Amino acid sequence: MASENAENTKEYGHTGAPEAPPSPDLASRYPYLIGAGISEADLAEAVREFQDNSISFFDILIQKKTITETGLLQALGDHFHLPFLQELPTDHMNTDFTDRVSIQYLKKIRIVPLETPEGLIMAVNDPANFQPADDLRHLLGWQDCRTVLSSQASIQTAINLAYDISRNTAKEFFEEMSEESTNSIISEIEDTGNLLDESSSDAPIIRLVNLLLSGAIKDRASDIHIEPYQSALKIRYRIDGILYDILSLPRRIQSPLTSRVKIMAKLNIAEKRLPQDGRIEVKIADRSVDIRVSVIPTAFGERVVLRLLDKSGTILLLPELGMSEKSVQLFNKLIKSPYGIVLVTGPTGSGKTTTLYAALSIINQPEINIITIEDPIEYQIDGIGQIQVNPKIDLTFAAGLRSIVRQDPDVILVGEIRDKETAEIAIQSSLTGHLVFSTLHTNDAASAVTRLIDMGIEPFLVTSSVIAIIAQRLVRVLCPKCKETYIPDDESLANLGVSKDMLAKHILYKRKGCHACMNTGYRGRSAIFEIMLMEDEIKRLILKTSDSNQISDLAIKLGMTNLLYDGAQKVLAGITTIEEVFRVTRILKRETDIDV
Repeated sequence: MASENAENTKEYGHTGAPEAPPSPDLASRYPYLIGAGISEADLAEAVREFQDNSISFFDILIQKKTITETGLLQALGDHFHLPFLQELPTDHMNTDFTDRVSIQYLKKIRIVPLETPEGLIMAVNDPANFQPADDLRHLLGWQDCRTVLSSQASIQTAINLAYDISRNTAKEFFEEMSEESTNSIISEIEDTGNLLDESSSDAPIIRLVNLLLSGAIKDRASDIHIEPYQSALKIRYRIDGILYDILSLPRRIQSPLTSRVKIMAKLNIAEKRLPQDGRIEVKIADRSVDIRVSVIPTAFGERVVLRLLDKSGTILLLPELGMSEKSVQLFNKLIKSPYGIVLVTGPTGSGKTTTLYAALSIINQPEINIITIEDPIEYQIDGIGQIQVNPKIDLTFAAGLRSIVRQDPDVILVGEIRDKETAEIAIQSSLTGHLVFSTLHTNDAASAVTRLIDMGIEPFLVTSSVIAIIAQRLVRVLCPKCKETYIPDDESLANLGVSKDMLAKHILYKRKGCHACMNTGYRGRSAIFEIMLMEDEIKRLILKTSDSNQISDLAIKLGMTNLLYDGAQKVLAGITTIEEVFRVTRILKRETDIDV
């Protein structure tokens, strides 16, 4: 392979211009390119440009759009007898090579070494560029590795991913920082560049922020908390809904660290007395991440919280959220109603917006006009008009909703009902033939009725407009690699409403902890639901009283599955633990047993 490449390098490699002009008989010299559909005239023009340029002959062909990169690589693969891989195998990546080779060098030569279950491979973009590939083989001791061809994009993605996985943690980096470097002046860089390009960010504080962000993405964190205290600066990640201490830094780091984040979010670094909100868009490996930044003044300095949203994530389907088959069927009927309000309730971070996006994705059809007003827009969906709330210009939920109804919508999504005005417009919209989705912050489905009436909405308007209320919580899912079977104590079973006889048909698990789940015993989350339909009996009760306990009791008698019951089903299915269900439902006792 190397000798064949060496013979052809003078013609079209990266090593410079050829020593002698190429033969005029281009058809015999490049039969594989002629066979790929490139004309002799185009080849001749590309050869002339190559003699006057330092870039690859192949790059010239692609830049001139004489041939696509995929078509060229397939032709080269056939000629050199090399396999072409559109997607590189990166599921079980070994990143030992990142300690010996710099990321800039691999990106420059467009080669990445990979260990796969089938053996070692060297993915190259240009087979004529044999010398760097041979040098890399020798450096790593990979004499028996196979060479494969792949696109520039696939190789770049694999390189970024390898260095993202192997990169030092923020804690390790800080331990290596000198006292002088911690006080370095912050230098502004191109904030939307790839954070894994170390060459673009040499200042220690910039590197520290980049490591915090890439570490949060790697650990699946939804939030980063930067919290100043009297003697230290604490860094915490929220992973699967729980905050974990990640790093404790000296107080002197607080000011430059906060300033760096504020520069990236385009906030005023001189203003330290007022709260500020901003936004950052970054790229980590091949993932585009949107970051909402909130800065507030505290007694010991500015406290910063960064909410991370992976925009490359896909919208989940209802069963993937954790809905049972029965609940999915019921929910599908509700979201296809011609009019009415469907409310989703729960505390902040309980997945309400994700559920509503899943609903919209089901009914998103060309014949249906869907408009949303959100704060913020978390996922961008093709075919749906989405409005971002902006209080600075008086674009509130209520103001936006008034305008939406004049846009001839069939379905309206209101991010949150926060006040009486928004609630009244949403109700009027539902009564005039629109299907309205929205959220409320209440503890359970029945409490949403109490909340609306407490806002000042008349009970008869609630019963005539609301068709269903869904409450939900997120429970952590047991790590499949380390969960252990066990038999819980009688009190826990009684509180869950599970009898001991049922344990003969089900296996219950408890958490243990391993490297895959960061020793937490959990990895990922699933939702538990309760769906309260506005049936006639419930409507009559609401007209008499707004007591949420009475409404909930009646709904359960009419067949509603409450949060605890749904959580118990997930415990029996081995998805989560009894402790998790108790944590999110805050229920300590239940009298009725579960029928399974």
